[in-house]
Amino acid sequence: MSTLLTPMPAFPEAATTSLLLPGPAGALEVAVDFPAADVPARAGVALICHPNPPDGGTMHNKVVTMTSRAMTELGLIAVRFNFRGVGHSEGEFDNGRGEVLDLMAVADWLRRARPDDAFWLAGFSFGAWVSLLGARQLPVQQVISIAPPVGLRDFSGVLAPPCPWLVVQGEADEIVSATKVFLWLGKQEPLPHVVRMPETGHFFHRRLLDLRGAIKNGVRKNLPPLRA
Repeated sequence: MSTLLTPMPAFPEAATTSLLLPGPAGALEVAVDFPAADVPARAGVALICHPNPPDGGTMHNKVVTMTSRAMTELGLIAVRFNFRGVGHSEGEFDNGRGEVLDLMAVADWLRRARPDDAFWLAGFSFGAWVSLLGARQLPVQQVISIAPPVGLRDFSGVLAPPCPWLVVQGEADEIVSATKVFLWLGKQEPLPHVVRMPETGHFFHRRLLDLRGAIKNGVRKNLPPLRA
């Protein structure tokens, strides 16, 4: 299915595991998660970016889905999507440049569909890098970066987002150098809110619930108002 043949879907009224929307390289696969019925809904939506596609990263990654769970438990709608060439998303991996365009396409759909909602942006590893590149071009009100790949990707053009910024980094990360991450973060202006998780690797094995708590506690002061 090509971009031209992919209709722009309406925003779903309930959770959906897979819908397709037109993207710059073809259809993009999107999943939408809603708060449970007993959770007070807030006027906000969080867009979450997944880790490196060549390494098996998808929107179903456990860190990504746990981030989505943290968002819905806070009352926000969470939206995950597959970058080009992943799952049912068309196109081929573009080493970051095209993936930023994918992010912008999904963000544009969200902003058009829910113009009154606060817009949040999150990403894990490669997705953290992509989301930071996109954040400067979007009206973001909260950014969440999990294990940003400093030293593995070009961060020379990455600027601190103009909004509250939470960074969660495992101190025992076997893929990303935690030391490089902390040194880079210390140079940012304004400084982000950094959560260091001891004895925690890159994929947060056996620490996913702690990650959920770190995210929820780290953004609680910036929650959007309750939905009318």
